[in-house]
Amino acid sequence: MTDDTRSEIALRVNDVPHRLAVDNRRTLLDALRDDLSLTGTKKGCDHGQCGACTVLIDGRRVVSCLTLAVAADGAAVTTIEGLAGDGELRPIQEAFVRLDGFQCGFCTPGQICSAVGMLAEHAAGWPSAVTRDGSPQRKPELTEEEIRERMSGNLCRCSAYPSIVRAILEASARAAVAG
Repeated sequence: MTDDTRSEIALRVNDVPHRLAVDNRRTLLDALRDDLSLTGTKKGCDHGQCGACTVLIDGRRVVSCLTLAVAADGAAVTTIEGLAGDGELRPIQEAFVRLDGFQCGFCTPGQICSAVGMLAEHAAGWPSAVTRDGSPQRKPELTEEEIRERMSGNLCRCSAYPSIVRAILEASARAAVAG
């Protein structure tokens, strides 16, 4: 007899392989926090409305509270704990700290993961709802309006939005100079 309510999944979380036996209804957020003890990803609303639980799956941002763990089987998952490399903060993380892109800090892991995904989307030329010229041949200019639109799924209860936008603009400018 097999148990149809559980599945064995393989995840590569922050470049570390994991095999988990999970209930088919378990969210990725709960698997990360409870099974792998990666508590940087926060449970905010548990309805996909606040973005506090944002992680990257194969480089794309997702709200992990609405993503079933079984749906991520075989994927590479990056959480806030996996963003810094060799003990060095990424430019976006440094900018958040330096420009006070957080107050209470609860939303910060989701904000930073979302910003990393958003900057990759922008670099790939993906337009947003406010992109003036949505042609795929032209990379949209990264304006404050673009950032606010692209980050609109991540809420900050403390209203640190001006600092978050400045941090993303600075990190983007640093990346452009470096690359």
